[in-house]
Amino acid sequence: MAELRSVDPRTLHVNPNNPRRTPVPPAMDEQLVASIKAVGIIQPPCVIVKDGGLEIAVGNRRVKAAITAGLEAIDVLVCTADEAADAMRSVAENLIRASMSSVDIWRAIERLEAQGWNEQAISDALALPVRTVRRLKLLAQLHPPMLDVMALGSMPNEDQLRTIAAAAREEQAQVWKKHKPKKGQAEVAWYEVARALAKRRMPASAAKFGDDLAKAYGIVWEDDLFAPPGEDSRTTTNVEGFFAAQQEWLQNNLPERGTLLPVNDYGQGQLPKKAERVYSKPGRTDLVGHYIDVRTGAVETVAYRLPEPKKAGKPADGTRSTPGGTAGAPADGDDTPSVRPRPDVTQKGVAMIGDLRTEALHQALADTPIEDDTLLGLLVLAFGGDNVTVDSGSGLSGDDRRAICRGIVEGGVLAADPDLLRQAARRMLIGVLSCRENRSQSGPFARIAGEAIGASLRLPNMATEEFLSCLSRTALEKAAAAEGVRAAPRARDTRTRMIERCAGGVYLHPAALFRVTGQELKDLAETSAEAPADRQGDAPDSDTPPDSADAAPRLAAE
Repeated sequence: MAELRSVDPRTLHVNPNNPRRTPVPPAMDEQLVASIKAVGIIQPPCVIVKDGGLEIAVGNRRVKAAITAGLEAIDVLVCTADEAADAMRSVAENLIRASMSSVDIWRAIERLEAQGWNEQAISDALALPVRTVRRLKLLAQLHPPMLDVMALGSMPNEDQLRTIAAAAREEQAQVWKKHKPKKGQAEVAWYEVARALAKRRMPASAAKFGDDLAKAYGIVWEDDLFAPPGEDSRTTTNVEGFFAAQQEWLQNNLPERGTLLPVNDYGQGQLPKKAERVYSKPGRTDLVGHYIDVRTGAVETVAYRLPEPKKAGKPADGTRSTPGGTAGAPADGDDTPSVRPRPDVTQKGVAMIGDLRTEALHQALADTPIEDDTLLGLLVLAFGGDNVTVDSGSGLSGDDRRAICRGIVEGGVLAADPDLLRQAARRMLIGVLSCRENRSQSGPFARIAGEAIGASLRLPNMATEEFLSCLSRTALEKAAAAEGVRAAPRARDTRTRMIERCAGGVYLHPAALFRVTGQELKDLAETSAEAPADRQGDAPDSDTPPDSADAAPRLAAE
């Protein structure tokens, strides 16, 4: 016979043969403590008399939770000691149990509310977040026949349940007629039910507009109780009103040098014709285009640069003007198309590398300590670049360059202040040296200059979806192997692994470093060998017009 006895839980000895050795999640222990505080211990633990005291046979977690809850006394059942029966009883008590289904929990919550329990009290007693209680109550919005099937064990996943519960009862009933299980079938194709009831929803987190525009366009926000707590999980099904309000806000809040871009067939902002995208920090003359992502509804921006107006002049050597007026066609050559293998880095990727290099080079030129002899060498390299006329990679105009020069001239005499001269040299170098993939590119001399001052250290982390998507599969897998990342069957997954591996660090693609290739060194050597020793300072031949290709390069052409 078992004896019911009231004891102090702190005097009970722990069962050394407790079959539950692995600790349960802390949340489950907290839930048990909350339940005991609210309604007490429902089933008294079983104890046996051993060595003059009481040892827990069944109910170790209940005793521990009672102590945590601060109970001075609890009821226990004092049972007859039977080693074999006690062992089986302890295992069965932990193993033979079944949790309630979501439908049963919701129905239980509904009964509790009918008896006077509110959401907060239910949450405290069951150690469930109030948000979870409200989410379970969403089941009340489901078509009753759906609930009956769910109660039998066929449950949709969380995303499917969110979609179904958000639909009207009438819509649910119509869809259920088509997708309810046939006789003899136990499972329901919930993904088909959810797909039939799915509606596009726009998130409030993407909205730039406030309550006034939301009200004007009839936007009503609904809280998504399935979203993680702490986030703005509100959504609206008024998609048309959302985009209209977002567009009006954007038009009224366009910043200086901001433009509105149309959206192409892929939902991306479409740049003006011949505009060049800027992947680094926008310069003073660059523009920032704004558009609304048609998928997410978020306001996106893209920096770009418009080409400078072309001046009338003769085409460069090696080109000809066609009768149709097209300049720049090769004077001679084979028109037969050739098949080229896909490069490791796409043209877009090369452009990104050029922008990132230029930004890093300019940062290093701005504040890295540079010896005076190195600074003079850099100036020589700068004005030997391929872009010297000068086509500035930083937006430095002729007026800006002249302003730099005026800053180091006092009364028609070059200033003697070393700091002033160094700063002017840095600013001029920033205006001239460029690695961008456009007419401002300085060629290998810019990379030689960047290597001299450690500009590679200023390059940002290139493990981004935007850059890695510019790599061929072979180049991507090679880069992943170098970082110790296992290549996935899909290139997209390999990029994701690369981004995760390099998060918090800096990954630099070898092609982006400030290095001169062997071929470029060879070309420089050959160019030096071909140049006549006495060419410097020679006047142009009298038969050569001054504006020909053999004329000295102009240092400040606008």
